[in-house]
Amino acid sequence: MVDNGFRAVAHDRRGGGRSDQPWDGNNLDTYADDLASVIETLDLRDVILVGHSTGGGEVTRYLGRHGSGRVAKAVLLGAIPPLMLKTDANPEGLPIEVFDEIRNGVETDRSQYYKDLSAPFYGANRDDSTVTQGTRDEFWLWSMTVGIKGAYDCIKAFSETDLTEDLKKIDVPTLIVHGDDDQIVPIVASGDKSSKLVKDAVYKVYPGAPHGLAMVPKFAERFNADLLDFARS
Repeated sequence: MVDNGFRAVAHDRRGGGRSDQPWDGNNLDTYADDLASVIETLDLRDVILVGHSTGGGEVTRYLGRHGSGRVAKAVLLGAIPPLMLKTDANPEGLPIEVFDEIRNGVETDRSQYYKDLSAPFYGANRDDSTVTQGTRDEFWLWSMTVGIKGAYDCIKAFSETDLTEDLKKIDVPTLIVHGDDDQIVPIVASGDKSSKLVKDAVYKVYPGAPHGLAMVPKFAERFNADLLDFARS
C-alpha cells in the first residue's frame, strides 16, 4: 500500500506486540474504543480500515459503535462477524467445546498450542500446502508476545460477541474476503453471512485459501491486488 501512495498505520491490539498488557478491557467494545483513540489522536480521515480475523470484528464493532465519519471504506479479511459460536439462532457456528479447547491450550501449554495451531491457520496440514516453516515460526513468535490474560480473554471476545447489528450499520463501501478452506473461522458462519448483512458489500471467496491467506504467497498476491483495486476504486 505504501509503495502505491497510501499511508499505512498499524496498531498493536492491547496485550499484544509492543502494546502494554492491561489486565482488563480485552473485549470487542474496548478494542473498538482503542482503535477510535488511535484514529482520533492522529486525526486520521478518509481511512480504509482493514481487519483480519478478530481484527475484522474490531473494525465492525468500531463502525457500529463510533460510526463512519472518519472512514471511507472497510475490508474484512477472514473475519469473525457476525458470530462464531453455535446457538439456536446461529446453527452454522462452532460449538462452545471448540473454544473451550482453545482456552485449555492457551492456559496449559500455550507455546506448543501455538506451534500446533499454525498448521490449520495457514493450511500447512493440506497436501498441496506451500507454507514455509519460517511462516509458522513467525506465527508462534507473534502469539508468544501476547500477554496470557489478553490471549485468554480474547477467546471469549472473538467467539461469543454477536456483531450482527454492527454489520447492518456499516454504510461505507466494504470488501469481504474469505478462504473457503478456512479452518479457523469457517466461511459458512462468517463471510457468507456477513456478505448478506452489509449493504452492497463486495464479496470475494478464494477457493482453497486458509485463514492466514495473506501470508501464503499463492493467495497473498491475489489479495494484495484485490486490496489495491478496492482502495483505488
